[in-house]
Amino acid sequence: MATVNMDRLLQACITQGGSDIHLTVGRPPVIRIHGSLRSLETKVLDPDDTTALMKSITPERNQQELQEEGGTDYGFAFGDQGRFRVAIFRQKGNIALVLRLIPNKIMTFDEIGLPKICAALCRRPRGLFLVTGPTGSGKTTTLATMVNYINENLDHHIVTIEDPIEYYHNHKKSVINQREVGIDVPSFAEALRRVLRQDPDVILVGELRDLETIEAAIRAAETGHLVFSTVHTTSAAGTITRLIDVFPPNQQEQIRTQLSTNLIAVLSQALCPLATGRGRVAAYEFMVVTPAISNLIRENKTYRIDSSIQTGKKLGMQLLDDHLWKLFDQGKISLQEMLDKARQPGSLHDKARKKDEASRQRKGKGADDGDVQVLRT
Repeated sequence: MATVNMDRLLQACITQGGSDIHLTVGRPPVIRIHGSLRSLETKVLDPDDTTALMKSITPERNQQELQEEGGTDYGFAFGDQGRFRVAIFRQKGNIALVLRLIPNKIMTFDEIGLPKICAALCRRPRGLFLVTGPTGSGKTTTLATMVNYINENLDHHIVTIEDPIEYYHNHKKSVINQREVGIDVPSFAEALRRVLRQDPDVILVGELRDLETIEAAIRAAETGHLVFSTVHTTSAAGTITRLIDVFPPNQQEQIRTQLSTNLIAVLSQALCPLATGRGRVAAYEFMVVTPAISNLIRENKTYRIDSSIQTGKKLGMQLLDDHLWKLFDQGKISLQEMLDKARQPGSLHDKARKKDEASRQRKGKGADDGDVQVLRT
């Protein structure tokens, strides 16, 4: 019975355009659609339901990990309709599941609205390219788009290290090997230690989680590889500070120097529901490391990076708040959504108020002109 129910839930998520399924005791199944949570009209789940649903899709190895660690993550394919990334955990002694739908189709740069310069950066022979943002902001999708671009256009050896593998890539012009932490290799750090012997041109590291992984990723970029990874930060300048702060004070100077010469770009993104309520759009902050920004990193003046991004518009650079304003100004996202995602909501709120006042004044003048016209006729 549980398997049938789970199949129905997975099908409902796909047909309704959902991104996540939440299964927890005391609520009916919940699907996140365009950023909002919606309960399905089925029974409220009890402890036996969530246990049975978990057992219907979870490999033995992960059930064992759930018993020992209190949580487990893995990915699985739902026929050819899509893949799901599953997080299972205990809460109040019961089992809860969250399933994230990973679309089958890998999008293009244009479809996800990435700056044009990203294609040129993907052709670089070496360097570190970071995609950052909170959980659920589309980092994995952006990375999959970049890896797919390289796979289609360049004859490279691409090695990915993921936990779990989300998008499956086929060999195209490149050779691509995808390694899953926990199945193919015990940890990110271990995979990175061995990857340099595998003749890679491009390395994707799912996440820079700890000092050892960050160090290994920078070393891989330094030794002539193009390295992609993610960090949970919300700005370009904040990403650099976060990476340096992981290291003990006596190593920070050296890491600053290494980052200044090896970092090539930081793309920070936030995913916003569209004002229409159907679909979402990504807002980006984008920084390309120019000689000027490289100097700021080396000299520990990251607080001046924002102004360098503002002057780098010809390279496609932009601040997150500037892109949010543009999306709001075009009517794509609501005022509240812009303020929720902004780094400086106060100044954007003032800007929106001034725009509103100017618009009202214009309308006022227009009305007077209209009255005059009516009187003349």
